[in-house]
Amino acid sequence: MAGDEELDELTEDMPDGLARKKWTGKKIVLVAAPVLLLLIGGGVAFSMGLFGGGKEEQHADAEQVVSDEASEVIFYDVPELLVNLNTGDRKATYLKISVALELDRQSAAQALDEKLPRVVDNFQVYLRELRVEDLSGSAGLFRLKEELMRQVNQAIAPARIEDVLFKEMLVQ
Repeated sequence: MAGDEELDELTEDMPDGLARKKWTGKKIVLVAAPVLLLLIGGGVAFSMGLFGGGKEEQHADAEQVVSDEASEVIFYDVPELLVNLNTGDRKATYLKISVALELDRQSAAQALDEKLPRVVDNFQVYLRELRVEDLSGSAGLFRLKEELMRQVNQAIAPARIEDVLFKEMLVQ
C-alpha cells in the first residue's frame, strides 16, 4: 500500500522509541474489551430503566392492569347437574357434576343469566352421551372441560367465558 510506504519513509528518520508501533491482536483486545463492556453495561442499565425514570411509570401501569383484572373476573355457578351416562348395557351409571364458569366482564354474566336454560340444556344433552371411559384420567377431564366451555361460548355468543372450573364431579 502506498500509504504504508510513505509512513515508513517518514518514520525512518525518527528515533526507535518514536517509530510507528504495529497493532497486535493482544493490543486490540485490551482496548476493545473495556469499550465493549461499557456498551453492554449501558445497554443493560437503559433496559432496566435506570435512565429516564421509566421504572416508576411501568410500575404504576402494572398496578392499574392488576387492579382492572382483579375487579373484572367473575365466577358464575351453574346449577348442579345429575345425568345418567350412556352405557351399552342395562346397568345405570350416573354423573353428578357442579361447575363454575370464569367470566372476564359483567356483560358476559348478563348474557349468561339470559341464556342459562339453553346452557343447561346443552350440558344435559352432551353429558348424557358420555361413557364412563370418556371421563377417565386427566385427558378425559380436560376434554370434558374444553367441550363444556365450547358449549357455553356457543350458547352465549358473542360474549365469552374464560374457563370452566369443576367444583364437584361424581361418577356412580
